Amino acid sequence: MSSRYAAPDEPAELTVRCQDDHSVSVKFCDLFDEDEDLAHYAIEVCAAGLNARLDGLPTWNWGGDLAPFLEKLTEDFRGWDGERVWQTIDRDLTVRAVFRSGGHVGLTWTLRPWQMSVGSWEASVTTWLEAGEQMSALATDVRHFLGQEAGHHG
Repeated sequence: MSSRYAAPDEPAELTVRCQDDHSVSVKFCDLFDEDEDLAHYAIEVCAAGLNARLDGLPTWNWGGDLAPFLEKLTEDFRGWDGERVWQTIDRDLTVRAVFRSGGHVGLTWTLRPWQMSVGSWEASVTTWLEAGEQMSALATDVRHFLGQEAGHHG
């Protein structure tokens, strides 16, 4: 396995901060390629009194990943009713999106590894972002981090 970020001009991590509370953040890091179709990354969620990390999240080259979900939210910047949900295939990471008046999107990031194990745990944080520019930048940054600009992982 090779490191995804061999080039010095590429970011090694991506941090999303809540516009309402800058102590709340989500960090994508430690991306590595397994093969041409699959890579893995880690995600950390932080808030006052909380710091949780989940390693080995898969990202696939075939488009059912987080970046297209965020891009769809960006396209609907005028809002939507209810909640939209995206999950990794094994449900270790869930992202729930809601639209609030004033043009803001709340993304609740839930880490829940080992769901069927006795030692399972769960941690969640919610980041609030502006529905237009901030969501668009996030979708672009996530696509870049996951290495999906040209339809493949580095």
